[in-house]
Amino acid sequence: MSRTAVVDWARELYEDLDFTAVRRWIAEGAERKAGGYLPVYVPRELLHACGFLPVGIHGGGDRLEIIRGDAFYQSYICHLPRSVIELAQSGRLDMLSAVLFPSTCDVIRNLSGMWKLLYPDVYVRYIDVPQVNEPEAAGTFYETELRRLVRDLSEVSGRPTTDDDLRASFRLYNETRAMVRELYAARQARPWDVPTEELYLLLRAGEVVPAEEFIAKARRYLAAVAAEPRRPRDNSRVVIAGAFCEQPPLGLIKSIERAGCYIVDDDFLLGNRFLTRDVSLDGDPLRALAAAFVRTDMRTSVLYEGDACGKRQLMKKRTTAANADGIIFAAPSFCDPALLDQPMLRSGAEQAGLPCIAFKYSENSGQFQQFREQAGTFSDSLKLWAGGGGKES
Repeated sequence: MSRTAVVDWARELYEDLDFTAVRRWIAEGAERKAGGYLPVYVPRELLHACGFLPVGIHGGGDRLEIIRGDAFYQSYICHLPRSVIELAQSGRLDMLSAVLFPSTCDVIRNLSGMWKLLYPDVYVRYIDVPQVNEPEAAGTFYETELRRLVRDLSEVSGRPTTDDDLRASFRLYNETRAMVRELYAARQARPWDVPTEELYLLLRAGEVVPAEEFIAKARRYLAAVAAEPRRPRDNSRVVIAGAFCEQPPLGLIKSIERAGCYIVDDDFLLGNRFLTRDVSLDGDPLRALAAAFVRTDMRTSVLYEGDACGKRQLMKKRTTAANADGIIFAAPSFCDPALLDQPMLRSGAEQAGLPCIAFKYSENSGQFQQFREQAGTFSDSLKLWAGGGGKES
């Protein structure tokens, strides 16, 4: 299968706001059910183990007109929840038997409450995660939450979930995360061969199809990339920070790269790699999953971090690891977690002599010229003053 064929497959799934692939999967088996989840992170392997197809819900982007959704939220919050409500109120999410809302912010917590009122026949769960730096207490708390979630999902699916079921799902999602890491490593090493537009489409497609299908397509994509190498350009290497929940429109990603910036690290679709280590297949499976969460090396605004100095050092570590030239802080408008952390992250970056720019976006942004001009000017400055310690603002 050619690179173009894989990307076209992924683009079709990305653009389909009716979730046709999910509906087709459900229709192929009388007992099949789908469970939705919002950004940033939920344990998708538990949905899978309990008999659900995990389905990522990321709003309608710039392809959905918001009419009903605006009636549920005030104007000074992010765009994602009103977009998700619009999808639901228009019937596009009526195939979901369960929806999981991660512990991201107060807006998502409120959205989970709205869902319970609007759709009483759908299982709704707001997933609390540990917010302390004590591994033993955090692990015990999260293990209890996971056991309750498995019990509830098993009741919805109508089938008991065994430890063997859990381990089989953990094995599959360990493989899925390994594949995502391989894709990111290839993009970091050869961003001209693995443009972020294509990587992003592939990951979005992976959130609406079975994990096995995603893994197979990703392998074919990497094989096609190796068989069809491209020539590198004189682009700057940048890290994108702040886009972990409400996703940027695809046009914004394309504009940044076409302006002369290779994106070599990002926090798009962060749930795909939230666990940085494999979940152990030994011992009690839910205890192992809780331990994997507690000991993850992931650093993000939606996880509690007591050491503020750690945030100030984070961007230096990320740019060094990615061999990047500078940082673009791209956060959704009114995103409290991203915008509250950004001053600390940027302060630390500038103290380390790292060039930065910042802008805000909305998932339904339709005009990208201003972003392209900013990114293009930033790229030019990185080339002109590389190594000079200059900063852009």
